[in-house]
Formats: sequence, structure tokens, C-alpha cells
Amino acid sequence: MSGKCYRLGCDIGGTFTDFVLIDDHTGEIYVNKCLTTPGDPSDAVEQGIVELEKKIPGCIEKLDEVIHGTTLVINSIIERKGARTGLITTKGFRDVLELGREIRYAPYDIFAEFPKPLIPRRLRLEVDERVRSDGSVLKALDAQEARRVVKALLALEVESIAVCLLNSFENPDHERLLKRIIEEEAPGLSVSISYEVLPQIREYERTSTTATNAYVKPLTGKYLSKLAGRLESIGVRAKLFIMLSSGGVTSVDTAAEFPVRIIESGPTAAVISGQYFSKMFQIPEMFCFDMGGTTAKSCLIQGGVAGVVPTFEVGRVQRFMKGSGLAIQVPVVDLMEIGAGGGSIAKVSKMGTLQVGPESSGAVPGPICYGRGGTNPAVTDADLLLGYLDENYFLGGEMRLDKEGAKRGIEEKIAAPLGISFLQAVWGIHDMINETMAAAAKTHIAEKGGNPQLVTVTAFGGAGPVHAYGLAKKLGAARLIVPPNAGVGSALGFFTAPRSFDLVRSHKVNLLEADFSEVEKIFKEMEAEGALRVEKMGATDKIRFERSVDMRFVGQGSETEIALRQNDMTRVEREEVRRLFDETYSKLYGRTYADSGVEFINFKVRATLPERVLKFPELSRQKSSLSDAVKGQRPAYSGVAKEFIPHTVYDRYKLFEGAEFKGPAIIEERESTVIVGEDAAVSVDRLGFLWIDIAAPKGATRGEERNG
Repeated sequence: MSGKCYRLGCDIGGTFTDFVLIDDHTGEIYVNKCLTTPGDPSDAVEQGIVELEKKIPGCIEKLDEVIHGTTLVINSIIERKGARTGLITTKGFRDVLELGREIRYAPYDIFAEFPKPLIPRRLRLEVDERVRSDGSVLKALDAQEARRVVKALLALEVESIAVCLLNSFENPDHERLLKRIIEEEAPGLSVSISYEVLPQIREYERTSTTATNAYVKPLTGKYLSKLAGRLESIGVRAKLFIMLSSGGVTSVDTAAEFPVRIIESGPTAAVISGQYFSKMFQIPEMFCFDMGGTTAKSCLIQGGVAGVVPTFEVGRVQRFMKGSGLAIQVPVVDLMEIGAGGGSIAKVSKMGTLQVGPESSGAVPGPICYGRGGTNPAVTDADLLLGYLDENYFLGGEMRLDKEGAKRGIEEKIAAPLGISFLQAVWGIHDMINETMAAAAKTHIAEKGGNPQLVTVTAFGGAGPVHAYGLAKKLGAARLIVPPNAGVGSALGFFTAPRSFDLVRSHKVNLLEADFSEVEKIFKEMEAEGALRVEKMGATDKIRFERSVDMRFVGQGSETEIALRQNDMTRVEREEVRRLFDETYSKLYGRTYADSGVEFINFKVRATLPERVLKFPELSRQKSSLSDAVKGQRPAYSGVAKEFIPHTVYDRYKLFEGAEFKGPAIIEERESTVIVGEDAAVSVDRLGFLWIDIAAPKGATRGEERNG
């Protein structure tokens, strides 16, 4: 048996950095949480690991893997702290980044702003070349002209170069020539060519994605190199992996080469945890809810699968308004993010009403109760004053909260200006953030064809379990699950994520005219590239390949993804592909058009290694007395009774398999607190999951009481 028995998950959030250490031999789980250090995120990483070493001596030496999720890439885009980047494109396409899709996200707002391109116009140069849509060359690229353009960019002191030529996804020869010239003229300079980053149709999205990759590539490379160095300096000799936005994990080399794929690295992990639990408990529809200090993320998981979408936006001018950001076309878990976290700031709006979020106090200075200089009341301040949090047991007692400071802040900045009572102010903050999240959740669930009343809600994050009961009530959901160590649920998700890599290649061809042997060749080339990427992660197991295609009716503007069941296109019948398309299209839109022709647009491959099973330690089967788990009682506000009522406080670490009790209750663990109302009942399973059943309101029906 190898001495390397530990795996470590590390998730850097906007407020806290979470750590989960798993002993693969015993199944034991150890957790830690410390404040994020925005100036240098690796400071918090080192601090957290050193603290774990003090708690579990020798764990650093026995580390086999470190899996890391980071917000560094998305933050550098939002804050515009990336590299000075140049773009080389086809003559006539210099302004693609500004033109975009020529769609106004707010058609009636004449003052609507659009995000500025990451690459200014003076750093975007053209080459006189042209490739047709079928890949044939209309005008060859002149090597001497290309070299002059490269030298011109270098004279402008660029630190990174993006290359995106028209139709290069069908014929990349010109892009490859430019890459060779750049490497000759400036060895070591960061280069991103669209054929390697995104060989996919749609000029704006491909250019934007390649430009973004080039913009963050130098910074990401430096950060990952520095992180590896700091880990080595404290004795870590483990393999380092990075979480992908698509829900898999990849090697440091791949993350450094394609940083655009790790933009949603951190938020994705909790969804992968939820997906794992959904399969484990065979829950048909699970609503995964992760609320941290800065934002709340959620995702509807259907049939044990979290959806993956091919495109998303970053750096929105209007944070939650679709179309106001930079388009990025890489696979990403289909999660919804809203500005609702423990640090979300409460204030009086210009209309003289209460507003909570989307601005956050973050880790520095944080809510008023943190005592770190914060002056704006936040959601955590309200939760503390409502009795949901214990000022002496935040982070297990390591961080004492300032209750009086929070009270003064809410009285002065919310209650007095609005002319309302102190109680109305604190409950209003808590209830409004729940209402905001519930409204967004209902829309998200409806868009996926789900029913809010039939989902099982599962809660993650430091603030998630505090608000999950209130959210479930507003959704009308009958059941809520809170896993062990929910406060660090994102970091826990790293261990359930597969080692994988997604590839896509565009090749537009009518289904009836397609040469399936040529299609098979495209798939084989992608599988070979996927195998190389996965092998960089130290693959020793057999690699599994999943194939899919994006298809559409001829002339249609959007595609439908079709999963292929056969891994050899030369054995596939055209009629079978058409049947799969019609089935999927009908399910999504209610009908299909059997007489209309269809065409292939994109071919996709996911290369995956077998998932490592996550073992949860089982609770003691020895029947204890429930009274042993009771820490006492404290008054907390009831949204049902509309007043403070006594809540029984339980120590989660002392709960046992089969324990059952009713609300009102507060269940405390080091990283999070679970609130249970008086209309709910709690049961504990053998793995320590809390199953909370909420009674339907009088006279209301849900159609089904449970769904799992």
C-alpha cells in the first residue's frame, strides 16, 4: 500500500478559501477554511495547508494529489489586469470584437454600455489572406507580409498574441504559419491560435474566446508556476490538478495553455458534488444551491446529470443582464449565478426602498460583524442578529463576530433611513435575499422543464445551509438535503470530478451528403488529441470517449446537441442519426419537421478517465441519546410565527445514524449552520446527511410529497 494516501481539494472563493483533505485508505475527511487573500491568492492556499498540517501531522508528506479551483482568470478579466495583447486577423475583420453579434442587450436603453474589447483597436492588425468556408485557399498568406505584421505588433510591446483567421477551423495552415513566425521572431512569447483554442464556427465567438485566452495566458502561467513553487516550498510533492469549467479536472500544463477553460473553475465544483449525490441517492431532480460570501450559484440536476452549455459571458457591464458581457465559447456547467452571498450589502436604493446586493463586501473588509473595518451592513450581519449564527462559534470559534457593531450598522443605515423597526430591517434583509434567489431559481428550473415544487434542494457553502430552508419554502419544495461538511462543498466536489478534456471541431455538411468515413477521421483525430491531454494527467486507466454532434435544420441559426451511441461512424446509418435528431428536437421544442433537411455543424469528443469513488465515513451505529447532541437553546426569528422563538441548537458532530427531531432547530458545524423551521422534520442517515422534510402549507398540494 502506497504511503501517499491523502488528496487535497482547495477552492478559492471571493470571501473564503476552502480546504478538504481526504484519506483514501480510511475515508476520513478533514476540512479547513480561511479568509481569501485577494492580493495574492496563493497566500491563503499556503496558510490553509500549513494549518491542516498542524491538525493532521504528516499529511503534507502523504499528499498524492492537490486539486485546485480558482477565480483568478475571471477576476483578471473583470478587473482588466491581463497581459498587453495583440490580435492578428484576416483583412477586413479587424473590428469583429466591437461588432459582435450586433445585438443590443437593452434595446430601449439609449445609454446602454457595451464591454470594451480586451484588445484595443491599435493592437489589432490584419494579414491579407482568405480561406473559403470549405477550407480551400482563395488567397494564400504571404510569409514576408506575415513577418512584417508580427514585427509591427512586437514593436507595440505586446506580451501575448492571439491569431484568429477566417475559416481556419476548416484549414489551419495560415494560422500555423503565423505561429511559427511569432516563435521565430519572439521565442517564449505567449501565443494563442484559434485552431488550437476553439476550432469552431462563428467568427465573433471564436475571436473573442481566442483573444480572452491570450489575454489571461501569461498571468495564469505565472500564477500556476508560483503556486507550484509555494506548494513545493512547504513540502508538497503531490500531483497538481486544476478544475475545468466543464466539470472535469485537468493538468497544470493544459490549464496554463488554455486558461479560458478554467474561468468558472471554482463555482463548478459544488455542482459536481450535487451531481454525485443525485446519482448516489437516485434523485430524479435535484436543485443544487451553493451560497458563499460573495455570490450564490445554483444548477438543476436532472437524471443525475448537470447540463453543460457551449457558451457563456464574462465581464458583463450589467452583471446579471444577458448580452452585456464578453462571449466565451468553451464548455461550461450550466449554472446560474446571482449576486447573493453572506457579504451582499444591504442599502437604501435611490427609490427609497431596501436593496440587497449585488455588491459584496467580500473578504476585505467583509460584513460589519467581521470586525475588519466594514461599515456597510450585509446579509451575514442580519443572519447573526436573527439568531441564526452564534457570534462565539463562527468558523468553530476561531473568528468572533461583533454583534453590537452589526446592530448599530443596520439601525443607522437601514432601519432609521427607511423609518422601519429594527426587526423589520434585519428580517427584511434575510427574506429579500431569499426572495431574490427564489425568483431566479424558479426561472432557471422552468427553463429546464422542471417543477420547483418537485425538486430536492441540496445546500452548500458557508451561507447556503442558513438560507436553504427559506429558499426551499419559497420554491414550494418538500425536501432539503444538507451533506456533511456542506460549508466546504465546492472543495469536496473536486474529488467527484473526472479527469477529462473536451474537444470540438466545426465541419458544416448536410447529413445526406456527409462522408461518414471522413467524419470518423475527424472524430479519431480529436480522440487522439484528447488522449494526449488526459495522459498529461498521469493516466494509467483506459480512456473513455464520449461523442456528440451539433446539428440543425438547413438554414437554421442555432444547433441542437445529439449524443451518439456508436463510437464508429462507419457503422452508423443516416436514418439512425436523423431519428436521434428528431427525438431530441421534439423533446426540446414539442415538434420536429420531418420533411426539412438537417446538417452537421460541430463534432464533439469528451476524453475521460474512470472516476475515483468518493468514500464517506459512516456514522457510529451505536445508539446515542439525542440529548447528547443538544448544545442548548437560543431565540431565533421564525418566518412562520413572525417573532423570535426558542430554537434547539444541535452539535452536528454528535448526531448519529437514525437520529430524528423536529424544528425549530439550529444545527451547527464548524464551517456552516443549518436552520430548520418549526414546520420541518430532520432525519440523519448513516453517512451523516441531513434529510429535512418540509410540510406543505395548509390547503396546498405539491402533486408529489417526495422525489427520491
